[in-house]
Amino acid sequence: MRFERREHRPLYLLIVTPVIAVIAALALSGILISIAGAPVLDAYWRILTGAFGSRLSATETLTRATPLMLTGLAAAVAFRARLWNIGAEGQFYLGAIAVAAASSKLLGNLPAPILIPLLLLVGAIAGMVLILIPLWLRLRFSVDEVVTSLLLNFIAVLFVSMLIDGVLKDPLAFGWPQSQSVSDHAMLPKLIARSRLHVGFAIAIGLAIIVHFVQSRTVFGMQSRAAGLNPGGAVFAGVPLGRTLVKVACLSGGLAGLAGAIEVMGVKGYVTTDLSPGFGYAGIVVAMLANLNPLGVVFAAIFTATMFVGADGMSRGLGIPTYIADVTVALSLLTMLIALFFTQYRIRR
Repeated sequence: MRFERREHRPLYLLIVTPVIAVIAALALSGILISIAGAPVLDAYWRILTGAFGSRLSATETLTRATPLMLTGLAAAVAFRARLWNIGAEGQFYLGAIAVAAASSKLLGNLPAPILIPLLLLVGAIAGMVLILIPLWLRLRFSVDEVVTSLLLNFIAVLFVSMLIDGVLKDPLAFGWPQSQSVSDHAMLPKLIARSRLHVGFAIAIGLAIIVHFVQSRTVFGMQSRAAGLNPGGAVFAGVPLGRTLVKVACLSGGLAGLAGAIEVMGVKGYVTTDLSPGFGYAGIVVAMLANLNPLGVVFAAIFTATMFVGADGMSRGLGIPTYIADVTVALSLLTMLIALFFTQYRIRR
């Protein structure tokens, strides 16, 4: 028995693969739920109703999915070009603190139609700056960007902590370490009244569509795919590899920084060191569940947010740990990686 690489991957296989991976992950998680002493089907039903059973829960799930879409897109764009950006968490925080600083110190008096786009751009640029550091080290000294981008996450969070305990500390926070708030007219409009669902959700979906178009219908998209499939062949074919990777890095880091900006401007209004419960790292899972497809990222982000939000209702109703949601998402990633392997290879006897 041996593994043989497929010359062509059928479309149905690429569509069915994520579904099979999720079903397998739910089946494996069901074993843990059963061990915890809860009925499996009832637990999953409570997750679903906890995430979409009411107007409030549905809007909260979509609000939670918004930063996951953007960090998922950041990972998908980079990974497709074999740029292993593990630093979306740090880029998220840098985008968030850049928005808080720009709003409170520089741009806060501008009218909302000008201020909001400017702040979103500031957040995206902050994310770009951070990812260009590991890319430069890779291109100049062949340093593995997995290590450098990962370690920069800790540096970025500590830098943010320094700022919100220092020059950007809110004097009205009673000593609590948080940044000064962004101005009221810098907050993103709500999509649904009396909810936290904001325009950032529509922005994230729009960006997913744009990224899909760029990757499938433009020269840059072709060059980034070529860089990921075979860097040596891409250079031989005339693709400017270094320039292409710089563009990919700017797009990836910009999306992650934009996620931080939108989270501050749409939900929190200020920055703390617990602003992200791991959006940057969860974005990697989202990207892999979507098979690095920008449109698939939207659905993968909603699935991940459903597990995280719905797990609270399951835990309250059945008395089992909410960590089941973390296990399910992690198992989804593992089963997805295995499923992707079998989309590329077939077993021959």
